[in-house]
Amino acid sequence: MKTGNNNEDDIPSEAFSLLHKLASEWENDEANPKQIILKPLSGSMTNRVLECQWRSQKENGGDEEEDDSGKKVLVRIYGHGATLLFDRESEVKAFERMSQLGQGPRLLGRFPNGRLEEFLNARTLSAPDLRDPSISQKIAVKLHEFHKLDIEGSSHPRLWDRLRDWQEKSKRLSKPEIVEEFQLNGLQAEITKLRSAISKPGERVGFCHNDLQYGNIMINEKDGNVTLIDYEYATYNPVAFDIANHFCEMMADYHTGTPHLLDEKKYPDFSERWRFVESYLKGSGDDDKCNVEKLMEDIDHYVLASHIHWGLWGILYANVAEIDFDYLGYARERFRLYYQHCL
Repeated sequence: MKTGNNNEDDIPSEAFSLLHKLASEWENDEANPKQIILKPLSGSMTNRVLECQWRSQKENGGDEEEDDSGKKVLVRIYGHGATLLFDRESEVKAFERMSQLGQGPRLLGRFPNGRLEEFLNARTLSAPDLRDPSISQKIAVKLHEFHKLDIEGSSHPRLWDRLRDWQEKSKRLSKPEIVEEFQLNGLQAEITKLRSAISKPGERVGFCHNDLQYGNIMINEKDGNVTLIDYEYATYNPVAFDIANHFCEMMADYHTGTPHLLDEKKYPDFSERWRFVESYLKGSGDDDKCNVEKLMEDIDHYVLASHIHWGLWGILYANVAEIDFDYLGYARERFRLYYQHCL
């Protein structure tokens, strides 16, 4: 979708003003601050995201010639109700820290319900890309680097507290029939049982992305560098949970006619999982067979926690989200898989 000058209806007025201010401050640039092209980007189920590009203007015999080679930024408009699931200020601080560490796009400006970000010269991955061995290896190496980042705040894993918090909110906000369908009254006991079964002393903990779906991974086609983006759910957690969640995302394709459905046959097989974990562990030099086997076992268990995590996410967002997505249908998929494979 392209728009001309009247963009006020496409983005909040505060963002529109900030975009004009940003463009007007560029020196020696031919971009017209008031000539903006907006393009919605699909795939996000938490925020509304748009590519913003300024048309360049060149004089051609007294006339202005417009082209689409101008500068770009990304406009992120926060989804309604997102603060039910994470703390926005903590997320912004993590974003700023990532930027300082050279791990993601730069923060260009903030407005009340969103922000402007640097537009990366890279493409977002597609679902099939996750199965490409060369790309998967790059993701594994980058994820290991991500887990080693020093991010301000407590390094205590947040997973179990988050699951309990989301369960309580889901039960409070949902209709009685939803509470019954998803067995929300008994889910606290199920979470406690799962934690006792899979959480072990001394497990690897790092700063985890927690939402490593293909839409949150970008690759530069020229140099092959991979960048992880969108840190709304990022916290310290067992690294096995982060990798398990990434494996689960291989079952999804959010650009089909039924984006809420998962294809269990697409869950990575043993050789794919081994290759990923081996590449991941090479980053710390402990990729011998025993360590690979141990981490793979932990990952297999944390798949169950991933199903509960995103099942509850779906239930919560079904109550507040404005984005067109079958959140309850997705929750049903995740809980179906949980109860199918639970310990």
